[in-house]
Amino acid sequence: MKRILVTLAAALLAVSLSAQILPGEQAPPANPGQRNFGGMRPANQNRDTTGMAAMMRARMAEMNRIRTLSFDELSMSDPYIYPDPVTKTYYLTSSGGRMYKSKDLKTWEGPYNIIDIKGLWLERAGFAAAAEIHKIGDYYYYAGTWSDHSDLIQQVPRRYNVPHNQTYLLRSDKPEGPYKSFAITPGYDYQPREWDCIDGTLYEEDGKVYMIFVHEWTQIIDGTMDYIELAPDLSYTKSPHPVTMFRASELPCCGEMNGLGEATFGMKMPGWVTDGPQMFRTQTGKLGMLWSTWGKERYLQAVCYSESGTIAGPWVQEPEPFLANNSGHGMLFRTFEGKLVYIVHHAEGNGPRKPQMWSVDDSGDKLVLLDRWYPE
Repeated sequence: MKRILVTLAAALLAVSLSAQILPGEQAPPANPGQRNFGGMRPANQNRDTTGMAAMMRARMAEMNRIRTLSFDELSMSDPYIYPDPVTKTYYLTSSGGRMYKSKDLKTWEGPYNIIDIKGLWLERAGFAAAAEIHKIGDYYYYAGTWSDHSDLIQQVPRRYNVPHNQTYLLRSDKPEGPYKSFAITPGYDYQPREWDCIDGTLYEEDGKVYMIFVHEWTQIIDGTMDYIELAPDLSYTKSPHPVTMFRASELPCCGEMNGLGEATFGMKMPGWVTDGPQMFRTQTGKLGMLWSTWGKERYLQAVCYSESGTIAGPWVQEPEPFLANNSGHGMLFRTFEGKLVYIVHHAEGNGPRKPQMWSVDDSGDKLVLLDRWYPE
C-alpha cells in the first residue's frame, strides 16, 4: 500500500509541476578574463540539453577509450574510491560517470561505462556528476547527479534558470555493474523535484539508510546540506521532508562567490556554496562529515562534526579548511592493508583537476591531515 501511495504522490507532483517554465534574465555576465567555474554555457542550452549531450559524447569519445594509466595521468573532478573486499579491487568513479579499476592504486584501467539509463530522463542529461559506489546489504549502489537543462524547475529573476537536478540511485549485484534503475517509478525524484539538488551520498545509522545531499546555492543563495531517509530497499524516499543540517555560511572560512571574484557558468551569482558530502567516524566513534566550498584559496575541503554523534547533529564546523589550495570534494577510504587514505581533486592555476592522495590520522576525535601519499 505504501508503495502505491508513494507512486500516486509522485504522479500528482509531476502533474502539478508540468506547466512549462520558460528561461528568463540571469545574473550579470562575468567580466572578460574573470575566474569562472564551470565555463560558459551556450545561450540555447536551457532548451537543448540533448544536443549538448551529443556534442559532449563526441568530444569525449577518444578520452573514453579503454587503456591503462598511472594514477598521475588521471584527470577528473570529484574522485571516489570504493575498495571491494570480495574482488580485492579498487573502483574509482568521478564526475563523468565512468569507472576505473586497480589492484594496487598505482595502475588504473578504464574508463568503463557501467551504467544503463536508457529510457530515463537521465539519458537527456548525458553526464553523471560526483558518482559514487556503495555496498549496502546484498547490492552495490551507484549514486550520481544528473542535470536536465531542458527541464526548468524555477526561473529566479536576474539570477539563474534552475534546471531539474537530482541525485539518482542505480543498483547492481556486482561492483563493476551494469547499474540499472530499480526505483519505485522510472526516473523517480529522491529529493524534492522543486529543489536544485546535487552530490547525494549514502549513510547508514541504526538500521536506517539516509541520503545526504546538497541543496544548491544557485537556487537558494546560501547553500545547505540536507538529508532524507530512504525506504529499506532504497527504491523511494521515506521522509516526508528533507532535514537541513547546516548552511554554507556557517563555516567561517567559506567565502561569498562574488566577493571572492568567482563567476559560475559565465555569470556573477552571489552566494555561498555547499558541495560533496561524505560521512565518516573516527576510531573514537566521533561522527563527522567532509564537504567542500570556496574561500580565499578558491576551492577548499571543509570538515564538521556532530555533537550528538548522530546524523541529527547539531553540526559544528571546524573554522579552518581541512585542505585548501584549490583542492576539494574529497573522500576517505581504507586500503586493503588498513591504511586510511584521503583522495581529493586539485587544480594548479587554470590547469585540469587532478586527483591526489593524502595520509590521514583518525585515531582521535578529529581527523588530522598528514602528508601526500603515493602507493608503493
